[in-house]
Amino acid sequence: MAEGPGRSCPLDYRYGARSLAAPATLQVDTLWIAGGLYGNPEALARLLDLYESEKGDKALVFNGDFHWFDVVREDFLQVNRVVLGHRATRGNVETELALPGADAGCGCGYPAWVSDAEVARSNAIMERLRASVAEELETLRALAALPMHLVAEVGAERVAVVHGDADSLAGWSFSQESLATGAGVAAARAALAAAETRILASSHTCLPVLRSIGDGGAVINNGAAGMPNFSGTRFGVATRISVRRRAGALYGLRVGDVEIEAQPIPYDHTAWRERLLASWPEGSAAHASYFARIVNGPNYTPAAALRADLPAAA
Repeated sequence: MAEGPGRSCPLDYRYGARSLAAPATLQVDTLWIAGGLYGNPEALARLLDLYESEKGDKALVFNGDFHWFDVVREDFLQVNRVVLGHRATRGNVETELALPGADAGCGCGYPAWVSDAEVARSNAIMERLRASVAEELETLRALAALPMHLVAEVGAERVAVVHGDADSLAGWSFSQESLATGAGVAAARAALAAAETRILASSHTCLPVLRSIGDGGAVINNGAAGMPNFSGTRFGVATRISVRRRAGALYGLRVGDVEIEAQPIPYDHTAWRERLLASWPEGSAAHASYFARIVNGPNYTPAAALRADLPAAA
């Protein structure tokens, strides 16, 4: 395992898939899950519009990294107030703000395929964000109190909601890279069985993927709610799991009696671009790591994100 700030996984991030077999604390017909908001208030506003238009018994869960670019105090507090008005779990960003580890850096747990330069920039972003909110002690205590995962019932299906993967808050087993391999799918199948669920929902690794595990269920990673996820696009993505379909899904599949969908969040790109540049101009760590993606999207497509056919075993 890679080590060093930004790559290592702190011991207190680890919980194990069996902990997800706990009783559900939430029962709804429709569950929206938004990870990787990254402090984008424009995406937050659009997400709330979409969620409020949803009918029936529903809930919205923010599964971590709802902070990141929001180094302006007012923006940070606004995002935090709205998010904590719904269900939330903490990601590595919130954990390293509220409960910083001595050598965790950003707490991202980056794998070896991520460059050292990228890791260093993420650590620098975390340092600036931490410094900007260091005096918000009450807010930081609230973030520290958030759970690392939760379990919901949607229709007749249990849904385990995590930030990273089934074992760790910063795990990468549910990245699109891992879920492209036979070994990765086998590990996901084992995680679903240990968690006693057929649906696992995550975020953390920045690119979305919806992987069928056959009769074992499915894993969905929404990528980022607050940034583009596909080439040539300017919208975020949220996960929607419901007993009913909703128009406009980018892709989806059915598990039991529920629909699992990737829903676009078409936020105000111009407003977000200007807000981002005001805090993170050219030459800053966030600009170097994220600005091209925010303007043009990553080299990735919705067709690549939906994985309905199982790969050969490793």
